[in-house]
Amino acid sequence: MLKSGRNYEDINNYRNSRYFAQTVKNIRKNSKNKNLVIFAGACQSYYEALIAEGANFASSPARILIDFIDPLVVAEKIATTDSTKFLTIHDIENDLRDGERGINRSWCKWEKKDCNYLIFLL
Repeated sequence: MLKSGRNYEDINNYRNSRYFAQTVKNIRKNSKNKNLVIFAGACQSYYEALIAEGANFASSPARILIDFIDPLVVAEKIATTDSTKFLTIHDIENDLRDGERGINRSWCKWEKKDCNYLIFLL
């Protein structure tokens, strides 16, 4: 959520995004396990900063209030998708209240078999 102002590209204008982004950066830097899937953010988070620091999924690219159940839908899709299938946001978006506007992901090559751990920062 924006604390003040209208500059959407200033992380200091968001209440918690700075902390989410720093945590994602620290996890990526200090983790010995490179097969982490990180979901970061909350309603109206600075999506671009979270993705830039290494989150695989983040909210909210459209700066909207997301449904509290949407991160769980993402986790469920990751857990139940066959390991040979490439999972994209388009496979998930119809199950999310706001689709890509509420939750999106980085466009790196990622398959379920690459995932050993799923970390939520909400």
